[in-house]
Formats: sequence, C-alpha cells, structure tokens
Amino acid sequence: MLYQKNWAKVWLGFGLVWFLSAIALAPSNKLYQQGLIAFLWLPTLLLAWPARGVLVEAWRRQPALWGSLLLLMVWGGISLAWTSALEPGREVKRLLYVALFLLAFPLLAQGGSDRLRHLLQIGGGLLALAALVSIIHFYILQGQPLLARLAGIGEISHPILGAYVIGAATLLLLYQVPHERMGQLVWALAVACLAAFAVLSQSRGAVLALLATVVLAPLWQRDRHSRLLALGALLATALAFYVMYDVITQRGSSYRPEIFEAVLGMIGEHPWSGLGLGAPYRVNAAGLQFDHSHNLFTHVAIELGLPGMLLWIAVWLFTFGEIVRARHTVLGKLLMGLWVFSTLAMQFDAASLTGTPRAEWFISWLPVGLTLLLPWVRAENDACGKISGST
Repeated sequence: MLYQKNWAKVWLGFGLVWFLSAIALAPSNKLYQQGLIAFLWLPTLLLAWPARGVLVEAWRRQPALWGSLLLLMVWGGISLAWTSALEPGREVKRLLYVALFLLAFPLLAQGGSDRLRHLLQIGGGLLALAALVSIIHFYILQGQPLLARLAGIGEISHPILGAYVIGAATLLLLYQVPHERMGQLVWALAVACLAAFAVLSQSRGAVLALLATVVLAPLWQRDRHSRLLALGALLATALAFYVMYDVITQRGSSYRPEIFEAVLGMIGEHPWSGLGLGAPYRVNAAGLQFDHSHNLFTHVAIELGLPGMLLWIAVWLFTFGEIVRARHTVLGKLLMGLWVFSTLAMQFDAASLTGTPRAEWFISWLPVGLTLLLPWVRAENDACGKISGST
C-alpha cells in the first residue's frame, strides 16, 4: 500500500515535526503555512484515497469522536449563510485545513507508536531550542530587563499564546526521559529551556495550567518520576511566590471577570445562530475594547451559538474518553497531561478554533488529532502484551 511506503511515512512525519517546531523556527508565518501545505496537507490528500480503508477503520473505531467533529464542521459551514466575515470562502478553506490536519493522524499511526513518540520528542526538542534562542535574543541581544515579559521568536512572540505552545511542548518531553546518560542531559537542558520560557513569559494562565497538570500527573503516570516532578513544581511555585509576589499579582485579574460578563450578554443576543463562522467582533468591558472573549468555549459560542459550543464540548469530552481508554499506554498518559493542560489553558486566553494553523491549535486540534491515532496505539500495546505473556 502506498501509505505504508517509507517515503510516505517520512513525508508525513516531517509534516508533523514541521507543524510542531516551525511555528517558532520558520522565518515567517507565510513560510510556516506554505510548509504545512507541502509537508502535511498535500501528502494527506495524496494518500487519503489509497488509505481509505484506514480512514474507514478510524471512523469505525471512534464513531462518536469523528461524528461530533463532522457535525461541528457542518454547523460551522452552515453558519456561513449569516456570517459577517469579509471572505466566507476563506473560512471554508480553513475548515478544510482542520479536516486535513485531523485526517493525517490515522495515517501517521501506521508508522507505529515508537516512531510517533520520537517525532513528538523531536518537535518538542526543536521548540526547546526556539525557547533558548528566544531568551538569548530578547534579554541579551535586545537588552530587555529581566522583569520584561518575554516575546519569543516567530509565531510564539505573543507572551500568552507562545507560553501555551511551549507548555504543550514541555508536556511532550517531560515524561519521556531517555535511557542514555547523554540523552538525559540533553533532555534536562531542553526541559529547563522550556520551563524558563514559560516563567519569563509571565503568562499566569499558561503557568497555572502547566503547574496544575504536573501536580496532577501522578494520578495517571503512577511512577516515582512524576511524583518527584510534582513535588519540585510545588516547591518552585512556593519559592516564586516568595521572591516575585509583586510581579505575579500586579496585573490583577486582567479584566477576565468583566470580559466574561460582557461575553455572556453577547451570547444572549444570538444564542442559537451565533454571529457566524469567522465573524469579527469586539468585547466591550470595563470601559475597554478587547479583540476576543479570552476563552475558547465562549468564543465558539459567540461565533457558532450554543449549538456550536455544545458540539465543541462534545468533541472535547469524546477526546477525553478516548484518552482514558488508552491510559495504560505511554502515549495515552502523555495525552492525558496535554488534555488537562489544554482544558485549563483555553479558559484564560484563546481567540480561534477554525483559523489557519497557529498557536491555539496546540491546545485544541493537536490533542484531538493525537487522540485519533490512539486505537492503533492500543492495538499495538495489546499485541505486545500478548506476545510477552506467551513467552
């Protein structure tokens, strides 16, 4: 089969690494998007028909998740009938991007779980390099004061959204410790760079989401490594509050309660239809104007109404259910952490669900996409268990 050829696996694998790392390392957002077309969308399109059996099997194994995804996209397409978006055709194209991104994962699953975990490690490692370059560029080359909020390179320049990308990368690496001594040293340096970026970004939502995930991780990791990390995170947090209490608390609640109250009124104006997919809007709160609702669920409700929000919640909960089913696998445990982190992160700041690939995808479509390959990971894990049990 064409999709089982080595060149096809390498092409798709490179596309996943590009998605993860080039968001920071690509010279421009335009090149990042073009790379996604060349390395992820195109091979998915070319392999979809030869691999139609895999895609049918993907639907058969996860019908609730795929069905809710399809309904969400159909509802988003219907909402274009009343949207005020300047270019509805562009919104259709963005829905296609999301669909191609998700379809790529069952194809990626055919390379095996070890290969997938290595790809995630490579992507996380390259983002650690981007974090290091960002710190050097911002504080040393630009000479910014240490208390200034770190703005990273590339598309992680936004302190909050950049911290979400780096937080996701941290969880992809944190519980995959290499066995070799040199590998462990590189792992420790990479995790240190990622953690430093998250702290220096001063994104309290991202840091809180990451801290809560690390503290809760022993519930599903169930090993000494996760317990030590949880204890270290609590001690580091206590130290940070002692040393930097004024810096942590000086921005208050950043108008989040006022924004949420104003957003509820906006949802109430169009509860069933929403404004339509891609419709621009402003939130007026506390005498200020904000570009979005600073919460992914309410953002979806503004654009797609309560039906759209309920469909997104269904997607998210079915994703969680599939992760729970795979909780005994290494990848399932990694995804449990990513899901918890993403769930917390999207409460504080997320401005897009169906926009072109961007930082928000790391806490929305990436966890969903990785969940779509779990049936093959479970099957592979069960097969290995049977082989080891019979010997």
